[in-house]
Amino acid sequence: MQITMKAPIWYYAVPVDFRKQIDGLALLVADQLALNPASGEGFLFRNRGANKVKLLWYDGNGFWLAYKRLEKGRLKFPGSNDSAMALTHEQLSWLLSGLDIKKLSSLPQTQASQFY
Repeated sequence: MQITMKAPIWYYAVPVDFRKQIDGLALLVADQLALNPASGEGFLFRNRGANKVKLLWYDGNGFWLAYKRLEKGRLKFPGSNDSAMALTHEQLSWLLSGLDIKKLSSLPQTQASQFY
């Protein structure tokens, strides 16, 4: 089994009802975000308590739904609005590690120009 996901990962900032499963979340992506849930991109959802996330993605022949529940503490989510925010895989990793992604940044991409 190989799990691959196209970038970006869309973070939906509005807390959702975590009783929603694949079909309910796919409808939310299509209706609220006007995005294609079967695009191969990831879609991240949070609960109101900021201690649970669900990640929905389509791998080409079926949907995956990953769920994480913190046993203690809360995740640091970016601000809340009605639109989706694109996250890199690195930002998703930071967020799931409990880091504040608004305060972190990646090193810039560069071209190697000198070889020794």
